[in-house]
Amino acid sequence: MLVNLWTVSALLAAVSASPLSKRATPIRNGFYPLDVVDKLEESTMPKVQAWLATKNNTCTLENAAVRREWSDLSVPEREDYIKAVLCLQSKPPKVPSSTAPGAKSRFDDFVAFHMTQAMMLHDTTHLFASHRYFIWAYEKALREECGYQGYQPYMNYDRYAQDPINSPMFNGNASSMGGNGAPTKYRGIIMPFKKPYDMIKSAGGGGCVTTGPFKDMVVSLGPKSTVVDNVPRNPRSDGMGANPRCLRRDVNKNSALGATANYTYSLIMDNKDIDSFYNRYLGQPPLKNDNHPWGLHNAGHYIIGGDPGGVCIFPLASTTCTVTRC
Repeated sequence: MLVNLWTVSALLAAVSASPLSKRATPIRNGFYPLDVVDKLEESTMPKVQAWLATKNNTCTLENAAVRREWSDLSVPEREDYIKAVLCLQSKPPKVPSSTAPGAKSRFDDFVAFHMTQAMMLHDTTHLFASHRYFIWAYEKALREECGYQGYQPYMNYDRYAQDPINSPMFNGNASSMGGNGAPTKYRGIIMPFKKPYDMIKSAGGGGCVTTGPFKDMVVSLGPKSTVVDNVPRNPRSDGMGANPRCLRRDVNKNSALGATANYTYSLIMDNKDIDSFYNRYLGQPPLKNDNHPWGLHNAGHYIIGGDPGGVCIFPLASTTCTVTRC
């Protein structure tokens, strides 16, 4: 049976809005103008607060955890988050060595789980709920095992789509998630669409990341699939063996332009059941007369295509799976 995504929206619309909780009011970076999704959020949150007030539970906007966009964090807050990620990468793994002998850190536990459970995590039933739980578990590890005081930040693709390489996320300074990869030649990222949209063109990077906090990161697990050329094969067919190599990245404007706010807004507003929402998220069926028809899922992933580069792996230092808006 199809789940109607508008049930909650209709309920919220029926409740009169009240002044928004100060705690839930977004702290935004004034450099970036509000996009259509920001405005949709602002118009909806007072209704959420009014709706919650009618419920007999302990969850309110006053005590809810607030996840903020990367550029809305102060520089010290970004550095605190990076420090916690590096901490997780320094701790020993908990996954049994018989399952993932290539897992070398607590961070790799999350990589290994996402790889081994990729098919279940990405089917229609589980994609959204399972990734929300996955992010919560990762956030919990950062907070409880590495002393992180904040909550998992996210990435608003639209803010950086026109120039992702020079964004606060990827500019390579100490408060970024690292810079671009060194220049290298590869064709691009093959996509399951008809020509001329069967490939996201390369953007000039693709080599080892040489700037920022993750320039010395050693990737061990994978690959199961590759985006760039000359990636050493894993000794195990499931990608769970030890395969030490550098983190590679191609910060890709060509992909980012398929993940702008208009795509997110349309995804939310134009799909009335979970099946159509899921398919549109994956870019199916392709939109006509669209130069970037890959869907938010693919377009978001390949903003930082490289190695690890397949959608089944979880390279958080590359930000794809946990720092995401949609």
